[in-house]
Amino acid sequence: MKKLPHSLYRQSGNGFTLLEALIAMAIIGLVTAVALPSYQDHLDRADNALAAKDIALIDQAIEVYYADKFSYPPSLNAVGYGGLQDPWGNNYEYLRFDEDTRRGDMRKDRNLVPVNDDYDLYSKGKNGVSSKPFTSNPGRDDIVRANNGRYIGLAEDY
Repeated sequence: MKKLPHSLYRQSGNGFTLLEALIAMAIIGLVTAVALPSYQDHLDRADNALAAKDIALIDQAIEVYYADKFSYPPSLNAVGYGGLQDPWGNNYEYLRFDEDTRRGDMRKDRNLVPVNDDYDLYSKGKNGVSSKPFTSNPGRDDIVRANNGRYIGLAEDY
């Protein structure tokens, strides 16, 4: 019977052999490869939920301003949220609609119809880039306010 090389089996019973250590490292690598994408998805959902909560708070402040002054604020500074940043470090975007607002400046759904008729409020999302239509690649990860506040969430889900 042929004996295995000395380094692949234990003589004293203490410690791991090289083969056992390699198997343990392979198992750890497989578990990590499976767990990391799931963990990243969890973090993305948490960031999206935080941005949606922030937009809902800003929306409430804007509605209180409107009830008091009968017009929408000129900027987020007027309601105390001018410097607020989303979970990805970008400022929230706000566009008040008035007689000077062009239709091309408004956020749009897949049919290129504006999603609000009072104002737009949104986060540029994880990629930090946005575009007016929700269906474009840069705008799909935006967290948006649509239907005049009846929808707040991920643009690709609208």
